[in-house]
Amino acid sequence: MTKPLNGIRVLELGQFIAGPFAGLQLADLGAEVIKIEKPGIGDPFRQFGVGDTARGYSHNFCAFNRNKRSVSLDVTSPRGRDVFLRMASEADVVLENFRPGVMARLGLDAERLRATSPALIYCSIAGFAADGPNKDRPAYDAVGSAVSGLMSLLVDPTDPRVLGPTISDQMTGMQASTGILGALFERARTGVGARIEVTMVEATLSLIPDVFTAYTQAGLVMGPESRAAVSLAFNFQCADQKLLSIHVSSIEKFWQALLAATEQSALKDDARFSDRRLRVRNYQALVEILRPVFARRDRDVWMARLGAHDVPAAAVNSIPEAMNDVEVRHLDVFHDMVHPLHGKQTLMHRSTRIDGEREADPTLPPILGEHTEQILGSFGLTAQELESLRAEQVI
Repeated sequence: MTKPLNGIRVLELGQFIAGPFAGLQLADLGAEVIKIEKPGIGDPFRQFGVGDTARGYSHNFCAFNRNKRSVSLDVTSPRGRDVFLRMASEADVVLENFRPGVMARLGLDAERLRATSPALIYCSIAGFAADGPNKDRPAYDAVGSAVSGLMSLLVDPTDPRVLGPTISDQMTGMQASTGILGALFERARTGVGARIEVTMVEATLSLIPDVFTAYTQAGLVMGPESRAAVSLAFNFQCADQKLLSIHVSSIEKFWQALLAATEQSALKDDARFSDRRLRVRNYQALVEILRPVFARRDRDVWMARLGAHDVPAAAVNSIPEAMNDVEVRHLDVFHDMVHPLHGKQTLMHRSTRIDGEREADPTLPPILGEHTEQILGSFGLTAQELESLRAEQVI
């Protein structure tokens, strides 16, 4: 079952990350994801980042658009809108991540499309609720992270800056794809589609449920190190300036193993660390004690010692190191394909195996409009219609 969504047609009006990431999840599962892009421009992510940005094949676009096909179509024009309506009447899913109200102004909203195609699943992704107080506000990843409270768990208030990858965007895309999968399952039983709405704020809230139960049940407002303290998780710099990560968690044997590996048996008799509850309370003091200990030896030495004592630990890999990690190589996550215009491309396989198998026949991210004629023809448009649309620059 390498393609459980084989036969499902998805029209993706997605740009940047959240919408395309949702489409990517479906494409990796075998759905035919057709990316509808504005002629001459396409998804703005095509020119965003590094790589072949001049020809619309940036690293950002490629990261989120493998296994899809691209149709160049101006849905803001009357004829382009008519073509899209024709396509939507035969599609299973319409996926979009415009601001609330945009699709309605185009005459392509869920009510219009589902009135003629009740089996259609229509999924909208937005920063804020379409009927909420912030419906007219723009939103990107940092906005969703900030409003949801996630950002407060990632930022040092004494030196505030945005760090790390986009999380809110990807989480929103994953929640959208999950909703679509659920709707497809229900439709198989009832024959009726669904209207799915996901906001960046609520999707990000769903990622951190424990911080809210900590507050509602105990009045505890968690900060950037709260979860690390509760989990007894650490990052340390070693003598060679390399980093390692340790996660003792709540298992007593791992705490004892850490003391043995670091030759810190005296901490067993330290009243501050005599049980897990006290270790959590005195987490910062424990960090200050262990920092100079790990600074005395190189990381490889520590990894060997920690491994010999069965301590949950790992080297903090750089991106190149992660790609060459023995576990990652064993998992065969990355594979190379050659694009006739853009050369070698290193792609990821989907992370899920089904019956031991990855996706079948992975495809490269599409160039803008690469499949326009082929796909529009499959929806019944004639050669004469395609020529007319081309002449009007609708495709």
